Amino acid sequence: MKTSEAHVMKRLLTYMWRYKWLTGLALAFTFLTSLLLTAIPLAARWYIDHLVDPTEAGSPVLTAFQFLILYYGLFIGRVLATYLSQLTFARVSNSIVRDIRLDIFQNLQRLGMSFYDQTAAGSIVSRVTNDTQAVADMFSTVFSSLVSSFLLFLVTLITMFSLDWHLTIWILPFLPIIWFSIRLYRKLSNRLVKMTRQKLSDINVKLSESIEGMRIVQAFRQEKRLTDEFEQINGEHLDYANRSVDVNSLFLRPAMTLLQVLAYAVILTFFGLNWQSSGFTAGLIYAFIQYVSQLFQPLIDVTQNFATLQTSTISAGRVFEMMDRDDYEPKQAGSLKEIERGDIRFEHVNFSYDGKRDVLKDISFEVKNGQTIAFVGHTGSGKSSIINLFMRFYEFDRGQILIDGQDIKDYSQEALRKSIGLVLQEPFLYHGTIASNIRMYHEELTDEEIQQAAAFVDVADFIESLPGGYDHPVTERGSTLSTGQRQLLAFARTIAAQPKILILDEATANIDQETEEMIQNSLKKMRQGRTTIAIAHRLSTIQDADCIYVLDKGKIIESGNHDQLIALGGTYKKMYEADEISVVEPTQPLRLARQSKNN
Repeated sequence: MKTSEAHVMKRLLTYMWRYKWLTGLALAFTFLTSLLLTAIPLAARWYIDHLVDPTEAGSPVLTAFQFLILYYGLFIGRVLATYLSQLTFARVSNSIVRDIRLDIFQNLQRLGMSFYDQTAAGSIVSRVTNDTQAVADMFSTVFSSLVSSFLLFLVTLITMFSLDWHLTIWILPFLPIIWFSIRLYRKLSNRLVKMTRQKLSDINVKLSESIEGMRIVQAFRQEKRLTDEFEQINGEHLDYANRSVDVNSLFLRPAMTLLQVLAYAVILTFFGLNWQSSGFTAGLIYAFIQYVSQLFQPLIDVTQNFATLQTSTISAGRVFEMMDRDDYEPKQAGSLKEIERGDIRFEHVNFSYDGKRDVLKDISFEVKNGQTIAFVGHTGSGKSSIINLFMRFYEFDRGQILIDGQDIKDYSQEALRKSIGLVLQEPFLYHGTIASNIRMYHEELTDEEIQQAAAFVDVADFIESLPGGYDHPVTERGSTLSTGQRQLLAFARTIAAQPKILILDEATANIDQETEEMIQNSLKKMRQGRTTIAIAHRLSTIQDADCIYVLDKGKIIESGNHDQLIALGGTYKKMYEADEISVVEPTQPLRLARQSKNN
């Protein structure tokens, strides 16, 4: 076994150790099953020697009726012991898989955005569901079968030696041949199993992408292309699966059965040559033939289960690989310091995603409580990267980010996140109810506070018009609601958290003019008394900002308010005139909100 496989098995056994008493009970039932299986041929031997051919032995201790009761009692006991063993192993298996899924899910919650930006969602889902299920199969079926096979092999071999060690020695040369066959099978099948598992993960990724992007797929008539790509991946999976079947078909039944037949031939030849001199009884001959079958059956079972064992081990390795990922979010201090005002300052910040090419270069700006600043620029200019750094999704390379004059790293993750309200271009709603989505940040929020948050962003009337009101069910991603409705609910969720800092990442993109006016009204109220940073898609969200920063290739090339930038006649004016940013006069300017606040 390779070191990596040994490490995987060791970790799996640590999970099993959590349920050592239940596992011990399962092993006890398995051992009892092996004893009962071994006792059945002995009972048959006694029956043949004492009742069928009494000349071979002395007077029988039991009558035929008593023997039948004992004999069938052994069978019934074996069935019950097998049932209890499998039942107990299944309980252990289910508990272990629950723990593994919980551990990997908890680690996923701690991983930084760099992991999610680089890893396909389908691959993650495949490891948490398919691969952990393979681990469950290993414990409930394979592990119990391997333990049972080992115990049965050991007990059977000991019994055979106790009956006639001379005869047993003739069987021993077959064992290294079987061991070599198993090793060869593992070597041939290991790569095939890995590739089959990888192709299954690729299928999940392609399927997930197709489902999530179905609107785009159909809108751009990409059904044929995606079908061809899926067919190719599916065909590759079939190819590796068939090659695995070829290896299994050769080494599982045919090879093992051939060795078993040869062992029978050796025993019968030995009996034939030594019948007169060795004093073998008919019962002993029958018992030995049964034990040869019983000796080979565990080995056949082990070989048959190796395919599943390898699949499960590889799957467990994939699970532990993700569980061991440590590219977590940037570390924060564990202090109890709270954000009081929300003043923000970037000082000469530089950042790169790959450690080679800077996407932000010497970024410096400042925004105080109650002010609004905005960032504009072409795609790839670095707007979202600024938000990623401030939200601590990524660690910046050089420079400093300050909040209320303190290094952002000095705040705990909890203090930082609870003081920031993030509104994204694509609002994400979770499966649940309207109320549960608004309450997401704070479980302690009362129904009244939820209703107040909804009223604050002018979405209360819409909610109350729904069947069930605040208890109206929300599907995954809120797909039954319009973009504007989802955005207003996201506003309500944000305002319910009472953040001191508001981050708007193109919050009004993809929204029609009428809906934008409703959202602008909500945004105006949300900005009052809060530090606001906006990434602009439409000028209607930024024209009245205190300062607008124009980004190009990671640098701030212009800054000022709307009028100043237009008068400058630079990049901002060109973007404005080219209508690369929608020109919509704000119906309720931010300046009015600030003036009313100051009054």
